[in-house]
Amino acid sequence: MAQLFTPGADALYRLALMTGVACLVGVPVLAAGIVRSNYVTGVGVAPAQPLPFSHKHHSGELGIQCRYCHTTVDREATAGIPPTHTCMTCHSQIWTGSEMLKPVRDSYAQDKPLEWKRLNKLPQYVYYNHSVHVTKGIGCSTCHGDVTSMQMTYRANAFEMQFCLDCHRAPEKYVRTPDQVWNMTWKPPADQATLGPKLVAQYHIRGGERLTECGICHR
Repeated sequence: MAQLFTPGADALYRLALMTGVACLVGVPVLAAGIVRSNYVTGVGVAPAQPLPFSHKHHSGELGIQCRYCHTTVDREATAGIPPTHTCMTCHSQIWTGSEMLKPVRDSYAQDKPLEWKRLNKLPQYVYYNHSVHVTKGIGCSTCHGDVTSMQMTYRANAFEMQFCLDCHRAPEKYVRTPDQVWNMTWKPPADQATLGPKLVAQYHIRGGERLTECGICHR
């Protein structure tokens, strides 16, 4: 009786089986890696903007405070993008002939806003309010990183759900005193374990289960 399978069939079967197992394990890992890569999330990537605005120069070196440009960050849900008028407050007096600033002057003269590329976006099913966080002692750098060191601004965090939950589950680790909210180089002080719970109580933050309720972020 002739053999049904050639001598090499067993090896081919084993190779196919191993390839299948490798794909079952490797494909999901590869997909997860791609989804969370900086290429997809945009973390660390500074996109081209209408002009090369430098947070490092304006905030870090000149010391211009966050709220000078982002005027609604402690009063409304959005931080606000400064109108051209804010830029011209200074640049109608300094660097008035700079070619780099021509888009600003044109914007002002034509009463046409500069079209900045937004870096930090949340899905439409996520509700976020800047003023609530800022007034409860959560600093800008917790989410946006140290923008005062960014020559060209980039996204510092991917803002995945786990990122938000880490803070909502243990706000005492992240909450700051009011004078430190705008400090972009803030690090938890040595007594954060003692100070944090006191600040949580002081700000009337209802941590634990309340902050992890679905309706807090999804409305």
